[in-house]
Amino acid sequence: MDHIKGILFDKDGTLFDFQATWGVWTASFFMKLAKGDATLAAEKSLKLGYDMKAKKFRKDCVIISHTAGEVAVEIQKEFPDWQIDALLKFINQTAADVPQVQPVPLIPYLQGLRDAGLKLGVATNDAEAPARAHLDRARVTHLFDFVAGYDSGYGAKPDPGMQFGFCEAVGLSPEQVLMVGDSAHDLVSGRDAGMGTIGVLTGVTEADEIMPFADIIMQDIGGIVGYLSGQPVE
Repeated sequence: MDHIKGILFDKDGTLFDFQATWGVWTASFFMKLAKGDATLAAEKSLKLGYDMKAKKFRKDCVIISHTAGEVAVEIQKEFPDWQIDALLKFINQTAADVPQVQPVPLIPYLQGLRDAGLKLGVATNDAEAPARAHLDRARVTHLFDFVAGYDSGYGAKPDPGMQFGFCEAVGLSPEQVLMVGDSAHDLVSGRDAGMGTIGVLTGVTEADEIMPFADIIMQDIGGIVGYLSGQPVE
């Protein structure tokens, strides 16, 4: 793996555990949309792929992998009293305040990668502002050379625009970069850009669903260090 000089990470489900981070917040989010009507919130959220009783996402939930703009469009169909612009603003503002659950302690982990000479980036289908807020709260923003959301001008995954943007920003070719993510969107975008791909299981997608798009699958990002040094990955 000596040829690898950069790693581009997805955010939700990769740098941060998706279910542990967003499960509880999403219940309160739908309650606010439904103006405190628990029955309405449960009914509408279930249509969108979220089980309020279990506080868990189905694999087809619109919140997973889609951009905030796309999520707003789908939610507005169930809550037509909300205007799209107001709904998108509400999503971004409330999402920025969500405490993120780290699958590994990110500060020493990312610092170790940087100390090894790797360029690091984030490519998320979240908006850039809340993405940076999450990284700021984890105190890791300074450890990334590149942070892009769906609204940063590169397009959204599964298109590979953010991947090419990262390469241009750090002066690497795609074959020198690994794309790491928990969804097919992440891995397809990396593969289409010509990058190596690593799938992780800290999202809601099962291994067999992302296996066709991943060079290797790991439980979480912690396995990358050993992988780069040639150690077997469990």
